[in-house]
Amino acid sequence: MIGPREAPRIWERHLLNCAAVGELIPSGASVVDVGSGAGLPGIVLAVARPDLSVVLVEPLARRIAFLAEVVPALGLERSVTVVRGRADELGDSLAPADVVTARAVAPLDRLAGWCLPHAAVGGRLLALKGASAASEVTEHEGAVARLGGSAPVVRECGIGLIDPPTTVVEIVRTRTVAPARSRRRSTSDGGRRARRG
Repeated sequence: MIGPREAPRIWERHLLNCAAVGELIPSGASVVDVGSGAGLPGIVLAVARPDLSVVLVEPLARRIAFLAEVVPALGLERSVTVVRGRADELGDSLAPADVVTARAVAPLDRLAGWCLPHAAVGGRLLALKGASAASEVTEHEGAVARLGGSAPVVRECGIGLIDPPTTVVEIVRTRTVAPARSRRRSTSDGGRRARRG
């Protein structure tokens, strides 16, 4: 589920890095982990924080099979649900969550488009990012606002516990935004008009 070169540093770079995000999640929160992959950070948070209710969202069958084995193996059946699908195609099939997490999935504008619809209004997206976090915030702040998100804030988790700390971009969902309408009809109408002219 992770690259072979990552094995020697799986504890610091992956597991502790994900567990540190728990300090931003309130007690008893519902969490949707988008693009869960190997269960990072969703499985790690569920183990470290048994008070959380976690939904792991992953589109790839191989990863879903892995997650479906890991959940019972770790005794997480009561607190973790595995859902196969792309976040942007699940619509209203998931209950709005207090927190949506994502790790190394996509640039911030696309990530906000996939994740914010699964957060309750007032809920938050916690996007685990690397050194590019500040530049992504500057570049995509306008797009995030159009998607119903607050101004993104860069936070560091695990200070004094892990080095380097985990960098997280936090976005609050401030409002519901209607999905973009398909432009196919207007494009095809315009095409017909152009051909007639």
